[in-house]
Amino acid sequence: MKREIGISVYPDHSDPKKDREYIKKAAELGYTRIFMSMLEVKDKEKVSQKFSEIIGYAKDKGFEVILDIAPAIFDKLGISYDDLSFFAKLGADGIRLDEGFDGNKEAMLSYNPEGLAIELNMSNNVAYLENILSYEANEPFIYGCHNFYPQEGSALPYEFFVSCSQRFKRHGIKTAAFVTSQSAKFGPWDVNDGLPTLEMHRHLPLELQARHLFATGLIDTVIIGNAYASEEELKQLAAVDRYKLSLGIEFVPQATELEKKIVAYPKHFRRGDITASAIRSTMVRVKYAEQANPAHDNTKEFQRGDVVIGNDDFGKYKNELQIVLEPHSDPRKNLVGKIPPEELMLLDFVKPWTKFKFVPKN
Repeated sequence: MKREIGISVYPDHSDPKKDREYIKKAAELGYTRIFMSMLEVKDKEKVSQKFSEIIGYAKDKGFEVILDIAPAIFDKLGISYDDLSFFAKLGADGIRLDEGFDGNKEAMLSYNPEGLAIELNMSNNVAYLENILSYEANEPFIYGCHNFYPQEGSALPYEFFVSCSQRFKRHGIKTAAFVTSQSAKFGPWDVNDGLPTLEMHRHLPLELQARHLFATGLIDTVIIGNAYASEEELKQLAAVDRYKLSLGIEFVPQATELEKKIVAYPKHFRRGDITASAIRSTMVRVKYAEQANPAHDNTKEFQRGDVVIGNDDFGKYKNELQIVLEPHSDPRKNLVGKIPPEELMLLDFVKPWTKFKFVPKN
């Protein structure tokens, strides 16, 4: 399934001009999804005008817009879940259901004549989705999206996130989750300690959060939960490879130009006959077989996340690249760089035959 990146916009609390500037900037960088929150209605006509204008602008920029609707909004608007035409007239592509029904109701909603996607809450590890699908839901119009969590310490633990997400991926449902900007100031609520889906992401760089979510293979769309992410963050997320695992590397001063070339090789993959001690990329030793590589920086014990390359003393394994998984010493390997500590979690996703690349951090 195609992988996408998105932003969030909160018209109830924001300046329409700033929203447009943010949407324009994101569109220019290749963002294609907007999570838009509708939390309060004081004047139906004014709300309709405000949301139709901002949604119309977003659609002109190529965005798919999913409206997050608080249940109380239906009463305030005087409409029912059986008639979603109001949201279609605003220009939305779908609505996110914040509350669940009996399964049959959601299945019926997926056949709405306006063709709106019905997005379900993924952050519950119960048979909610299976129940809906058992009522013969219109599956292409069923999406899944995790919650975000404004309060420090309240977001999902990783293992629970995996269990919840697997329920949706098993059925081929389009999935989404939130990452949090470290510079954005607001979201839908008055508490804003960031807006991630995963608690472990709350204080990590935005692009690393996204790389982790994409690496799991469980999330198709990564959305920045809070607004407004900085221009630098937007660019960094836009540059993330959504399909190939990217690993940061901090080169040691002794790393040679040849070794940096080997690291930059675009077709690294882990050998299928894996070893527990290291991730081995072996094609580079063939490509650079004739290149001399003198020994250097090879006397200390290598640690998990160290990137090493075979030196001239390593015979046929000269210029093979390895990522250390278990501490060991070997003077036939040169220390070239280190994967930053906060990125070591990504090594768990380098399976047999996994394709990967390095992103220099210095």
